[in-house]
Amino acid sequence: MDAEGVTAVAATTAGIVMGVAPLLQAERVHRRRHSDDVSAAWLVVLILGGGAWLARGLVIDDVPIIVGNVVVVVSSIVTLAVVLRYRGHDAPARAPE
Repeated sequence: MDAEGVTAVAATTAGIVMGVAPLLQAERVHRRRHSDDVSAAWLVVLILGGGAWLARGLVIDDVPIIVGNVVVVVSSIVTLAVVLRYRGHDAPARAPE
């Protein structure tokens, strides 16, 4: 495999791994049943930025950019939905330390 192929595989893999990162926050919010400490604006920025890069990837027909940003947009939308679902729920009471 030439350098272009290696970097394409590396970029696609990194894009997917980075793209699923918001789902870690979604899982945490779902487990705790509240999201008041999570920025919905951060997720909107990820969705808009990922959407712009996705559009760019489609225009130039660049598969690593397309794949990575599809993952970013989808996982950010899912995470935003979870955050909004639990927005305003009371945080569980903490045990005294």
